[in-house]
Amino acid sequence: MALPDLDCLIAEVDRRCATAHRPGGQEQPDRLALLTVATQLAGEAQALADNLVEDYVEHCRMHGFSWTDIGAALGVTRQAVQQRFQAPHKRYSPEAMTDDLRQAMVHAKQAAVQHRNNYIGTDHLLWGLTTQDNGATRLLQAAGVSPETLLRSVEARLSVVAEWPPAS
Repeated sequence: MALPDLDCLIAEVDRRCATAHRPGGQEQPDRLALLTVATQLAGEAQALADNLVEDYVEHCRMHGFSWTDIGAALGVTRQAVQQRFQAPHKRYSPEAMTDDLRQAMVHAKQAAVQHRNNYIGTDHLLWGLTTQDNGATRLLQAAGVSPETLLRSVEARLSVVAEWPPAS
């Protein structure tokens, strides 16, 4: 995948900015409208780049790399990288979560790390939700599903995952 060059980005700004080019081509384009759209496009590109780096920082942490190692790779200090990336993940607001959900998310992340997965998937979430008594386990019981049986089934699926790095 080739990254877009400046000419492609300018063309995208022109495409998005319907008000910039006046009918008939007689007058100058609306430069402020073009600037506004260019700023929006640059913000989108920056957000995408930030998410890319954040994703790889999380992968490095899950695979045991220290903040010092990550900071060196990014060209910043350990303290700077911790301040930027150690805060709770921006997609989740722990303050808005119940205690049960916070605990389930902790267990889900522990399951992913324990099984050397670089993601949190459905199996990890089910693991997290069924490791202790909470609203989810009570709902399962009310539906006639044994949380313990579900937990054992999820554990068996997670144990199938190959270790990384492979044992030599």
